[in-house]
Amino acid sequence: MAAVLVGQFHARDAEKRVYLVHEFQDSTPSADGLTGSVPVTTYKLAIGDRVKKLDDNQFLLIQSDVTITREPDTYVGQLPEPIAAS
Repeated sequence: MAAVLVGQFHARDAEKRVYLVHEFQDSTPSADGLTGSVPVTTYKLAIGDRVKKLDDNQFLLIQSDVTITREPDTYVGQLPEPIAAS
């Protein structure tokens, strides 16, 4: 299974602290090695703490049980494709 960083955004908690959230897509290669399964999106803070998506703009910091809200104008979106090693 490989995790690829596909985006990042800022989110704030109720006390207005800002968190940088990284968005990853994980995929597992199929048995034939040709096509993978449907990618699974996961989220982590830049410092590594796990994040659970509650809805489009609400996330839960799993370790501290704090709800954070995505800042609307901070989504980076699709990052450039990684360069394959030859």
